[in-house]
Amino acid sequence: QVQLVESGGGLVQAGGSLRLSCAASGSRFSINVMGWYRQSPGKQRELVATITTSGSTNIADSVKGRFTGSRDNAKNTVYLQMNSLRPEDTAVYYCLARTTWDTYWGQGTQVTVSS
Repeated sequence: QVQLVESGGGLVQAGGSLRLSCAASGSRFSINVMGWYRQSPGKQRELVATITTSGSTNIADSVKGRFTGSRDNAKNTVYLQMNSLRPEDTAVYYCLARTTWDTYWGQGTQVTVSS
């Protein structure tokens, strides 16, 4: 069973920055993909950014140029640097870890951007 521990959420003013971190532990298999999704009230969970072991990144159009995903494979840790935050970025951000066999989710961390 993979455990994901997220940190870095909080309250920030529009235009500000936050950095999210997520550390994975307990996996018997290689974690092929790590990344972030988010969910706002009344909306479906949506992709923010994912990163493969080789460094290939998939990032949502809505955050391109503002958010950057990165990953430390040695530490099984994924990061999300969020700059130029907007009120519409307010959501619970969930960390994702995917092996060949399973997908795991973190407990979520709240990001609130005030206008």
